[in-house]
Amino acid sequence: MNGAARLGVVLVNWNGWPDTLECLESLLRSTIPLRVTVVDNASTDGSLRHLAEWAEGGVAATATATAMARLSSPPVPKPVEAVTLDPTAARISSPGKGWLTFIDAGRNLGFAGGNNLGMAYLLRDPAIDYVWLLNNDTVVEAGAAAALLSQLDASFNVGMCGTVVCYYDRPDTLQCLNGSRFNPWTGVSTGIATNLPATTPYDPAAIASATDMVLGASLAVSRRFVDVVGPMAESYFLYLEEIDWAYRNRGRFPIGFARGAVVYHKDGGSIGSSDTKGARSPKADYWLLRSRLMFVRRHLPLLLPWHWLLTAALIVRRLLRRQPAKARVMLQALFGQHFKP
Repeated sequence: MNGAARLGVVLVNWNGWPDTLECLESLLRSTIPLRVTVVDNASTDGSLRHLAEWAEGGVAATATATAMARLSSPPVPKPVEAVTLDPTAARISSPGKGWLTFIDAGRNLGFAGGNNLGMAYLLRDPAIDYVWLLNNDTVVEAGAAAALLSQLDASFNVGMCGTVVCYYDRPDTLQCLNGSRFNPWTGVSTGIATNLPATTPYDPAAIASATDMVLGASLAVSRRFVDVVGPMAESYFLYLEEIDWAYRNRGRFPIGFARGAVVYHKDGGSIGSSDTKGARSPKADYWLLRSRLMFVRRHLPLLLPWHWLLTAALIVRRLLRRQPAKARVMLQALFGQHFKP
């Protein structure tokens, strides 16, 4: 970790400090210098205290799957130099020379707001050329950061870049290559190569070309991209921030793909946003539908009547499946009401 870092990493934590510790331990094994910022979105589980104790060597990271323990154990020697900032300091301070910063956001800023706060802080370091947004429930191969930085440097004018993402509990299976294709008629994203074996052969250039949106669990952006396109749209709070970013970027910066960067993702642990059919929680259903309608209203307004009809059909389907809680929250999202479980 010695030397100036050109790649910064943002992790957004919300009541998930055990996952965050495991991710940090894997990042500490990276083969290039990094500057890492953890933004805590007003956790109520003592996350900031546990994170600080880990940095001092008082709390150990634990892998939740035996096969993944190789990426986070044995523990890297502690203490790890870390700085903790309150919301005001985070918005005016410039990073020093330390590897790790914890930011107390003061309130739940959502996925986009937490990432934007971390990005703005890191980009005040003039040495940082790129920022890697990682879900806190991921772990990375030791060479992932180096492979990502190499691809970003090699790809002319790339603004957004993804990685290989495998399922944490099924590390031999792809969650996606780089990201997803997006269908504007359904508002649904389909992961590229989802559920295929990790050994499946592919053409990296074809994957980059097919990507409509990079998966937000492992999404790198360039400094120039942020300067020109702007930060993530915080009004979504959760879901579709990545496709909104991609639509705002159209015609500006190409999308890249770092084939040698491998990330393992636990997939939807925070609010039950699993990819598994039928496994999404009512809360996840609410925020997904709310964000989908917001996206259509902003970028595809002519399709809004169609998406209202589609939503009505989905609500009827939930009722026929005897899922009244999900139908109720989807009605709330449809009419712009606050989430009420």
